[in-house]
Amino acid sequence: MDYKKLFDLTGKTSIVTGGAVGLGKAMAQAFASFGSNVVIADVNLAIARQTADEIAKQYGVATLAMQVDVTKEEEVQRMVDKSTVEFGKIDVLLNNAGICQKIEMEKQTLAEWQRTMDVNVNGVYLVSKYVGLQMMKTGGGSIINIASMSGYIANTEAQCAYNASKAAVIMMTKCLASEWVKYNIRVNAIAPGYMKTAMTKPIFEEGGELAHVLDYVPMKRLGEPEELGGVAVLLASDASTFTTGSTYLVDGGYTIH
Repeated sequence: MDYKKLFDLTGKTSIVTGGAVGLGKAMAQAFASFGSNVVIADVNLAIARQTADEIAKQYGVATLAMQVDVTKEEEVQRMVDKSTVEFGKIDVLLNNAGICQKIEMEKQTLAEWQRTMDVNVNGVYLVSKYVGLQMMKTGGGSIINIASMSGYIANTEAQCAYNASKAAVIMMTKCLASEWVKYNIRVNAIAPGYMKTAMTKPIFEEGGELAHVLDYVPMKRLGEPEELGGVAVLLASDASTFTTGSTYLVDGGYTIH
């Protein structure tokens, strides 16, 4: 057995929602480094194009940038249709697009609550549905949902809507895995802990509003975006062909206690 080949994604096509920056970009780069063509789907088309160009140049794979709001059904359908025409089929979907609003429950408006659920839950539903329908036609594939350790625990800060939405993603992962196993579609999730990105780094530094959370992380540091890449490649590749319905915690040990 050549175990290295199990991780090879050459010739496959991966869609990454929210793939223009941050964690999505890092995981898109990981896919490309193992040979996958990549569709960068993001609400910001200019940055999506920049990221797609960078990945194509660095890794020598084909890329496609698309402007997509995952809460809009017609835009999701267009993304799937164009990706299929461009590459022939979709092998991997990474449902990464999401938002987090840190608002106390009693102060949160219904519109704010619904916005979180719309992006984090309905977006995963819509993209999974239309990519799944395409995968059913072409023999299967791998869907990877980005959940959160916050789907398992209540954070020290107020973000009930986010936590509830990520718990929903974990359950959706199990349900889709059960329903779609007959189509050779594997569905798994990654649940990151606190990660360092350009956007989040300042709030975790000394004096920042969330600096205290590092006291609860056994590794005493934030995760780097690149530290999600290995798990993402594992779940996208043939190295995990007997894995479905699972959620992988990548949180520096935060949920141990």
